[in-house]
Amino acid sequence: MIFDNIRPAKSHGDGDFSLDKFLKIGENVIFEDGVRVFHPETIEIGDNVYIGHDSFLKGYFRGKMIIGEHTWIGQSCFLHSAGNITIGKAVGMGPYVKILTSVHREVERSKPIIANDLDFGEVVIHDGCDIGIGAIILPGITVGEGAIVGAGAVVTKDVPDYSVVAGNPAHILRTRK
Repeated sequence: MIFDNIRPAKSHGDGDFSLDKFLKIGENVIFEDGVRVFHPETIEIGDNVYIGHDSFLKGYFRGKMIIGEHTWIGQSCFLHSAGNITIGKAVGMGPYVKILTSVHREVERSKPIIANDLDFGEVVIHDGCDIGIGAIILPGITVGEGAIVGAGAVVTKDVPDYSVVAGNPAHILRTRK
């Protein structure tokens, strides 16, 4: 039957965390109310990082999340590091940004999509970037140094250094000097 390959649902926990469980935690890291962290043992956070209300740092047992110093992560962001996330220094990330590093692989027609294995793709956001409100960055993407991702953009291709991208799918509007 088509549903024979579906794994039973299980909880990932409630996202409560303690600082001593992180792989590395810097000084002056601010977690606002409602932040949830899963698998903190796979997460490194540098000094002077702000993580806004109701954000999710969704570590994964086999991936790693690195957040560089002086980075600001807005409210209600969702970062899922199954395939690794590296966020550089002095990155600004608006509210509701989503960074995804896994996707269900091409569908075998005999299975529901959710029963297919995952493919992983690392996301790298270089130093000095600005990620606009509600942007979505898909698996395997690199956002170059000093780039700007516009609000609501869906990033499906790498973003060159100092570029400004926007749209769905995101496209280059100009290069900053």
